[in-house]
Amino acid sequence: MADQQAELLQGTLNMMILQVLLRQKANGYEIAKRIEDRSSETLLVDHGSLYPALRRLEANGWISADWEISPTNRRARYYSLTPAGKKQIEIERNRWRASVLAVTRVMRSV
Repeated sequence: MADQQAELLQGTLNMMILQVLLRQKANGYEIAKRIEDRSSETLLVDHGSLYPALRRLEANGWISADWEISPTNRRARYYSLTPAGKKQIEIERNRWRASVLAVTRVMRSV
């Protein structure tokens, strides 16, 4: 099952991060927790995948990061969606819908 989760996350992690940040800024721990909570603990986000994804999203200009103090009184990077990121989430959603539709068609064929 862990391999299946890793394969799923590789293709969807960027989209899920952008979706989480659509509502409010968050640090890495909060992003992972929100994905896990919203998926009813079905998707467990490995921090070894999360932080490289955050760096990629930041390099693409889809998120920005600032150092702030967390509720636990620790210094943490808080990520926010940029205007380019808001446009990208729509692109990612459309790709997701098309992929789900394609997989559904394949799974229905006999």
